[in-house]
Amino acid sequence: MRKWLIRLAVIALIAVGVFSFRTLKQEPLYHTQSYVFGTLVDISIYGETEARAKLLTDHILHDFQALHDQLHAWKPVGNNQPGELGALNAAFANGSTPITISPKLAAILTDATDLSLKSQGLFNPAIGHLIGTWGFQRDEFTAVTIDDAKIKALVKANPRMADIVLKGNSAYSTNTSVKLDLGGYAKGYALDMAASYLRKQQVKNALVNIGGNIIAIGQHGDKPWRVGIQHPRKPAAIATLALADGWAIGTSGDYQRYFMLDGKRYCHIIDPRSGYPVQHTQAVTVLIPPQNNAGVLSDVASKPIFIAAPEDKASTAAMLGIQYFMVMDQQSNIAVSKALAQKLDWLDPEVNNNRHVKLVTLP
Repeated sequence: MRKWLIRLAVIALIAVGVFSFRTLKQEPLYHTQSYVFGTLVDISIYGETEARAKLLTDHILHDFQALHDQLHAWKPVGNNQPGELGALNAAFANGSTPITISPKLAAILTDATDLSLKSQGLFNPAIGHLIGTWGFQRDEFTAVTIDDAKIKALVKANPRMADIVLKGNSAYSTNTSVKLDLGGYAKGYALDMAASYLRKQQVKNALVNIGGNIIAIGQHGDKPWRVGIQHPRKPAAIATLALADGWAIGTSGDYQRYFMLDGKRYCHIIDPRSGYPVQHTQAVTVLIPPQNNAGVLSDVASKPIFIAAPEDKASTAAMLGIQYFMVMDQQSNIAVSKALAQKLDWLDPEVNNNRHVKLVTLP
């Protein structure tokens, strides 16, 4: 676990993150890192005193930890008791008796259900049992014995967000196979939560990065915040871009949460239609313009595009209203929407020299 955390810390310097170039003169930039949601959290605040910036970031990290505990799908929290999502999953497994949930969780489930329907089920937080079967509800990812019969049975059970019935602040499921895992939603929700808090606190310039999902407030001094997009197979950024006020960016990839078995890579992004991890794509990056749920979309929207077949990725992006996206397939070929291509500064020499980049026009 320690080696993995060290690796994450190194990746944070080169992955989708802050490229902060400091001069000899000390900048009014406060920067801190922590570990929440199973990943590295990186917060930068520009233009505030160190004391105030620390208070603000401490508040944000406290809220992040509380959200993490509330939405954890499989690990107990204090006194070995499940978090709110864990208790809800236990109720789902035991039948259709309603259980009382918090207004926050009810709102999250409503939003996640809407996004799942919009993606035609490719974003499906109800497949927690499948995620656990593949060994991705653990702190470390080692190879598992692939149980084809169990996977087939879980797919046949067809757990969907639409199986969850919400009535006010109570919820139940009409399908006992539903097990919620909001790992593909929570980081984005936390980004929006942090951005809203900082704006209410009159912070003009900040950057919040949760494991490669980033949202910008204002800019870095007299320049925009600049972020990089991690190459899935190299310890370097493939490109950078300016992240303007209110914009968010997120990447889904097969290069952090995965295991190797018989020469094949099995990542944590599972196609709910087959029950198997996606193997035709290395990474998908989406860029989201300013809106109330920019953080959530930066987390959610990359998954359906990642899961969709190569020939369906552009139409899936269009279905979700995503204009700015980039895809790298298993052969490291790049397809990028024309809108995003105009914002990128390529760093990778192979891209610059060979120009093996396909521009994609949305249908």
